[in-house]
Amino acid sequence: MAQLNVGMTRESAFALLSEHNKDPFHIEHAETVEQTMRYFAREYDPKNEEFWGIVGLLHDLDWEEHDDDPMNHTIYAAKDIEAAGGSAELIRAIQTHTSDFNAELPKPELMMEKILFATEELTGLIGAAVVMRPSKSVMDFNVKSLKKKFKDKRFAAGVSRDVIRSGAEMLGWELDELFARTIEAMQSFAPDRDTFTSN
Repeated sequence: MAQLNVGMTRESAFALLSEHNKDPFHIEHAETVEQTMRYFAREYDPKNEEFWGIVGLLHDLDWEEHDDDPMNHTIYAAKDIEAAGGSAELIRAIQTHTSDFNAELPKPELMMEKILFATEELTGLIGAAVVMRPSKSVMDFNVKSLKKKFKDKRFAAGVSRDVIRSGAEMLGWELDELFARTIEAMQSFAPDRDTFTSN
């Protein structure tokens, strides 16, 4: 895989995120998706780990300010990312994860884009499930528990099960494989900080 041009540093990406997001939950979600993307990059595209990470960090850049307009989610962000020096490839990769909302946006093609599409909502579901556990830790969480929460439509009702299913399909993975690998990804960085605080 060729080196992808991201156009900005992790520091400038985080500064941009902080400028447009004030809710700690949104910052935490961005960092969780960033670290999940970095985990998969180390397996599939190690040369571009930084690119994958920044895609994860900025994927919901405009959601807090424009969550009333899901149709244009990531379209608002594109202008801000471009103004901050972000590359066209970075914008494209971010926009693929909302192609289910807006058919005019590019569909996921690269492995990175498919993984973002498949895991972004799923990390939210895992995070919500983990907060309910006595340990508040992803380290003792497993696929069986996740399947129960996935089937319960009332639990974390805002998480689209259809997006997760079609993400697994795009990757050619069974749902169980997607669940197991996303839990493993989150376990790889959870010990470094208390990822799932219920404040």
